[in-house]
Amino acid sequence: MAIVVPSLNQGRFLGAALDSIVRSRLDFFCAVLDAGSSDESVDVIRAREASLAFWRSAPDGGQTAAVNDGIARLCATHSGVDVVGWLNADDFYLERGLEKLSAALTAHPDWVAVAGRGVLASESGSLGEEIATAPFSRQQFARWCTICQPATLIRRSAWEAIRGLDLSLGMCFDYDLWWRLSNLGPIGYLDDRVAASRDHGQTKTRRYRQQYFKEATRIVRRETGRVPWHWYISEALERQVGYEIGRRPGLTRRLRAAWQAGTGYLFDRDIGALP
Repeated sequence: MAIVVPSLNQGRFLGAALDSIVRSRLDFFCAVLDAGSSDESVDVIRAREASLAFWRSAPDGGQTAAVNDGIARLCATHSGVDVVGWLNADDFYLERGLEKLSAALTAHPDWVAVAGRGVLASESGSLGEEIATAPFSRQQFARWCTICQPATLIRRSAWEAIRGLDLSLGMCFDYDLWWRLSNLGPIGYLDDRVAASRDHGQTKTRRYRQQYFKEATRIVRRETGRVPWHWYISEALERQVGYEIGRRPGLTRRLRAAWQAGTGYLFDRDIGALP
């Protein structure tokens, strides 16, 4: 198994991510690809250097390039790697999470990847509400991403067949990945909590919402031919109040969002072209 941890200035979270990998009872090779952090990240990495196959800290081509490069190097330098994945530096596996994911792939040799259940975690690491996930279906996946990325593992053969992550994407490279993997074979679902995704103010998901919507809807259009209503109304509502989990806009803003979304859906516009 090869697990890559991309990171940039996530030193306060990185130790927990690495420890969640190291405590697994599996044979694994782990690499940290740090993009030249200016915080305590390098000290955190050096303290765990004995558990790592390799690490580096220098400016790179971004998160997608780091993941692709790291997995390619681990597979090239270590024989027997048949499963790959990545864990963002601010996420972590729950107890025995990796073991459960690995066992699921072993039990289902036809699966090209496996996705389990995930939970949100606070900055301090306290577990909160569960992230909405579901077994993969193209119809449902076209409406929203039903896969929690840290709660996944991928067969090396499938990863190499699709050549990893798309370097042209900055936000929805994992959403794109699942679509492309699904064209190779089944993405299995593990009905068990295996990983936590940390929610904090500096996550890319919070900071780059318009890019997220633009990339996601272009991927959906590519795969299905049309963008479902769900994407239009979700984007329009967020533009009225900003991104905040559980927050609801007032009636006036909801009506305004409904008009914007309806216009976009009716004329089949790209999200970036909405009024």
